[in-house]
Amino acid sequence: QVQLLESGGGLVQPGGSLRLSCAASESAFSGYARGWFRQTPGKEREFVAAITWRYETTNYAAFAKGRFTLSRDIAKNTMYLQMNSLKPEDTAIYYCAARSLGYIYDISVSGAYDYWGQGTQVTVSS
Repeated sequence: QVQLLESGGGLVQPGGSLRLSCAASESAFSGYARGWFRQTPGKEREFVAAITWRYETTNYAAFAKGRFTLSRDIAKNTMYLQMNSLKPEDTAIYYCAARSLGYIYDISVSGAYDYWGQGTQVTVSS
């Protein structure tokens, strides 16, 4: 059973930056795609960004474009989300996800993923 281990969350002031990491527990695991979603109390989980693991094709939510950058390090089997110009409305629990199965057209939907991390809290506040 693959585990996804998130890190990098914390408290940051508006306009600041954070880099989230998501490491897969098994070095041999790759899968088709990995993504980040976020959730606040009382709201549904929201897509942030996703990347196809082999071809490094990225997909961003509208609010993330220009501020967030997704990347991956195959050697470390780790995905990163660099978040810049953070706003209070970015406050949420951020979850990473992985799709172990093959091709799927839309990697922005939570149903595309079969492995999830425990989440890491991001708080943007002065």
